[in-house]
Amino acid sequence: MFDLPKFGNGMCLARMAELLDALAIDRARLTRIAVVVTGSNGKGSTATFCAGIGRAYGLRTGLFTSPHLYRFSERVQVDGAEIGDADLARLISRIETAIAPIAARRSEQFGGFEALFALACLHFQETACEFAVFEAGIGGRYDVTRLVGALTTCITSVDYEHVALLGHSLDLIASDKSDACAAGGTIVYGETCAKLRPHLIEYNRHREVTSRFIRDDIAIGGETATAARQQFDFRFGVCDFPALEIRLQGAFQCNNAAIAVALFLLWLRRVRPGADAAGCEAAVRSGLRETRWPGRLETIKPDPLTIVDVGHTPDGVRQSLASLTAIQGAEDWILVIGISSDKKADEIASALAPSFTTIICTRAQHKGADAAAIASAVRKANPQADVRLAATVAEAVAMSQRLAAEQKRRVYVAGGLFVAIEYAVVANGGRAEELKFF
Repeated sequence: MFDLPKFGNGMCLARMAELLDALAIDRARLTRIAVVVTGSNGKGSTATFCAGIGRAYGLRTGLFTSPHLYRFSERVQVDGAEIGDADLARLISRIETAIAPIAARRSEQFGGFEALFALACLHFQETACEFAVFEAGIGGRYDVTRLVGALTTCITSVDYEHVALLGHSLDLIASDKSDACAAGGTIVYGETCAKLRPHLIEYNRHREVTSRFIRDDIAIGGETATAARQQFDFRFGVCDFPALEIRLQGAFQCNNAAIAVALFLLWLRRVRPGADAAGCEAAVRSGLRETRWPGRLETIKPDPLTIVDVGHTPDGVRQSLASLTAIQGAEDWILVIGISSDKKADEIASALAPSFTTIICTRAQHKGADAAAIASAVRKANPQADVRLAATVAEAVAMSQRLAAEQKRRVYVAGGLFVAIEYAVVANGGRAEELKFF
């Protein structure tokens, strides 16, 4: 989109503040209308749930997420509609014009993600959004979304990721992500953060940041799941919402949905303290029920049943696999696995391979690790499996669909975001080569 690298050089906060000022972004208003979603897994789903609730409440709602899966414009939405091509082109030009003198004066390189964040802020301001949900990129301490100054944020989950930048322990990673919240604000922590509770409470204490934890301060229970929907009970303060319904698959989505509900309620309580409780419950129910988000245990073909998942950390793929087998059963699956070259192949293979007897290893066009190297990790994790290689995702699609039809089996595609999306595109008649990731 921009003629820029994905990330700029050095710390971006000062130059980004200059850019927002140059674009005349009303940062005080941005702080009032925005929440920020951070975490290792589940950020996109949580952000989308939260934006859905805001729309259902009647608020003009902006949503900023990354990465995109099929189209670049997915990243910036208002009221569920992706930014149009004309607006996208106009705002790109405006931002590039604003960036040039700042970069020259500071002798610093802006990154594409920084420019896109600025574009989202500008689009939300021009379209008079009343509520905006920003998904963080990496971490929180130095992430551009810290410039929002959000007083309501969350950490969906914590796993080992980007350790060179965020730190080599879960305490350090969670601390970095917690810094997305402005002093005096509130952070909602997902279930996997429970074991870090003593550290996080103390870490947040001197910034007067309040910590709220799912299944402790925020109660959820009564979870049920079918292939069509999930339900769970939610209770937080005076809000008691039984049998909330979501259509996204995976037990972890109850965690994500509960975070989104708490995030919206906390934000609403701060900006509209007299909000109608009945209106809140109706918006929560409708917003959760109507949320759709591709790539998360998504069925892309009914015959043979083919499900793709974009989870790309060890914990993420483990949770998705557990949900798949709980809902669909553990038998008769063919696994198609691809792992990005910058991810922990051995750990991801170990999380997936033991559950399958037939495994096809392939390489995504974008950032894909070598298929033979993935196969080696898979054989180590499951020596008894029938392991096959497919040089391309297109070859993996043909091989897996043929085997599934012949053997009356089902196909599960997992291990990385890019392999899942490329497989879905190819399986539906497209070309992986035409996808443009950023």
